[in-house]
Amino acid sequence: MKYQVSKPLAALVAFAGLSLSACQESGLSHRALAPVPPETLTKMQQIGTTKEAPMLIRAYKKEAELEIWKMGADGKYVHLKTYPMCRWSGQLGPKTREGDRQVPEGFYSITPAQMNPNSSYYLSFNVGYPNELDRALGHSGSTIMVHGACSSAGCFSMTDAQIAEIYAIARSSFEGGQRAIQMQSYPFRMSAENLAKHRLDPNIGFWKNLKEGNDHFEVTKQEPQVAFCGRRYVFDATANGDMDPVSACPPLKRDPELVASVSAKAAKDDEKIAELAESVKPVRIVYQDGGMHPSFLSRVAETSRPEALTAPSEIALDEKPVRDGAKAAKQLAAKSPVVTLATAKAAAPDRTPESSTAARSLPPDLRRDMSALAADENGPTSSIKKALGQKK
Repeated sequence: MKYQVSKPLAALVAFAGLSLSACQESGLSHRALAPVPPETLTKMQQIGTTKEAPMLIRAYKKEAELEIWKMGADGKYVHLKTYPMCRWSGQLGPKTREGDRQVPEGFYSITPAQMNPNSSYYLSFNVGYPNELDRALGHSGSTIMVHGACSSAGCFSMTDAQIAEIYAIARSSFEGGQRAIQMQSYPFRMSAENLAKHRLDPNIGFWKNLKEGNDHFEVTKQEPQVAFCGRRYVFDATANGDMDPVSACPPLKRDPELVASVSAKAAKDDEKIAELAESVKPVRIVYQDGGMHPSFLSRVAETSRPEALTAPSEIALDEKPVRDGAKAAKQLAAKSPVVTLATAKAAAPDRTPESSTAARSLPPDLRRDMSALAADENGPTSSIKKALGQKK
């Protein structure tokens, strides 16, 4: 991947006297100048990268982990470190409004101007939510951070020692010339097991779209180029003219070899998901308010809202056709604080004209996922396979 080089002085100036306005305020900026720890520098050397090389961040809410990847001499990213996440809040699923405590999911960009050395949470940086797609979809909220202090109200919370190291790695990448760090935020690792388990979740259409970006990265080990059209993310594609986030996608140009490689991975994953769907029960996981990595369980009392850090509930979802759609919707809405009654009702496999009208109001990809779960003459197993993109 090529990246533009900026003057080191300009990058350093971006860190001086910078102040943002949410998960932070008034701190000690000298913390931002701490060096990358020697053991981490040794690890960089071992994997064939340097502290000045570009970096990329990947975060997983369910597993409560944050990964740092660094670019090697061949232009491909290599995994440097995985940090257990001390706290995240909300539920699995995207952030849609201010105050919902949701940690966002999607692809975001971090620039030097988003780094905050004066954070009250030791150090922090803004992940770049909302992005262009979030704003086009009417999603609200701001100043979503990665920071220290193990406290979250929609942020990715690390320990002070962790954020000091992550901050130093990011600072070094900016000093080396990187203009923006891509952050990929996922509900969970995009494994066949997770996707089979969550195959009936109302967010599955959105998560499949995120998996496309995940697959591009997994296949190439290069930063996927992100664009938006048709109310979704589009990866490693160009078009003649501008792409609008909410308008239908124009004809897109893609590298045929990349398309073939990504499609092969997706097909293999879909086959495994369909196989697991025969034995894995579909569920919706509901948290009281987010979670934390198991390695921090002994420090629960130090976190924000420790009383909410109990084991999440797994709500079993029925794959069989539901005749009383309204009743099923009310039951699901009562069990889950995230699924609204309107969303659940739209997701109910009801073939009445009213249901069809509600379904048409959904985004195209979510509409396809919901309709694929409707009853048919071949029974629920066939419907599941259709939802997963499989042939009968």
